Amino acid sequence: MADKEQDLIDQNLQDLKNDGIDRRGFLRCMAWAGTGLVWTLSGGVPVSRAFAKGPHKGHEKSADFSFVQISDSHIGFSKPANPDVTATLQVAIDRINALPHTPDFIIHTGDLSQLSKPSEFDTLDQALKGASAKQIYYVPGEHDMLTDNGEQYLQRYGKGTKGAGWYSFDQKGVHFVGLVNVVNLKAGGLGSLGHEQLEWLEDDLKDRSASTPIVLFAHIPLWTIYPDWGWGTDDSEQALSCVKRFGSVTVLNGHIHQVMQKVEGKLSFHTAMSTAFPQPAPGTAPSAGPMKVPADQLQKVLGITDVNYLVRGKSLAVVDSALDGSSPSTSGKNAG
Repeated sequence: MADKEQDLIDQNLQDLKNDGIDRRGFLRCMAWAGTGLVWTLSGGVPVSRAFAKGPHKGHEKSADFSFVQISDSHIGFSKPANPDVTATLQVAIDRINALPHTPDFIIHTGDLSQLSKPSEFDTLDQALKGASAKQIYYVPGEHDMLTDNGEQYLQRYGKGTKGAGWYSFDQKGVHFVGLVNVVNLKAGGLGSLGHEQLEWLEDDLKDRSASTPIVLFAHIPLWTIYPDWGWGTDDSEQALSCVKRFGSVTVLNGHIHQVMQKVEGKLSFHTAMSTAFPQPAPGTAPSAGPMKVPADQLQKVLGITDVNYLVRGKSLAVVDSALDGSSPSTSGKNAG
């Protein structure tokens, strides 16, 4: 990362500490920084502040419900980047159980397994039985489709879903939509939703009031981050056009194993860290893939996302925290 860019990030961090943040500049410069933030959205206007126990707890007390996002557990992976991904998943579960509130549910945004083996899914299921939140919603990652085109995934986690596993549900006035963009990947690994799913999405949303808060979640990001590594979805614009009329839309994804945030009007995009291993920031390595860090640094680059909703004010607070309890570590690149 260029010295000038790092200096700008450092300055923005200092401004944030002083609560004098230029939010537009911060969103541009911190898009790849991964610093833990509390996000509050009201009427589509984002307000952000550094992750801290005080503000977070204050918001929890008024929240109508909360949920946690985890992603990219890759159970079965055993290479040097993390030889024991089951152990770090357990740390993530322990972090969830240690939250000052019990989440209403967990969303797992894919790559549950490394090779979609039955034993890997078994291990994941057994670990998640220990989570304080008993309701878990899933979408598949490409690693969950490897050996059988996703048949095992659908048998275990896709009951009642449509097509390759897409579905929707409602929670206290918020409409959640789980999308599948890991079937029929495009050139370079770009995600794809496909015509059938897009038609379903349009139909699913057509009778919803524009004041309904919407949460979309899928494995591969629903916005173009770095197409050279397949970090985007080929037909995401069609999906996002379906939600433009809504006043509050949050898009949650995994796949890239690092925090990235972007706000476009009333749409707020957020990618989560992995519970297994980190990946490099785009363009900083020859290709995407597991990135080895010193063993004592691993839990700083893995983590969970804790989300609190205040339905009455249609506001959302998102907090990322690393498995070691700190704010996520930084990796600098402007994704704007």
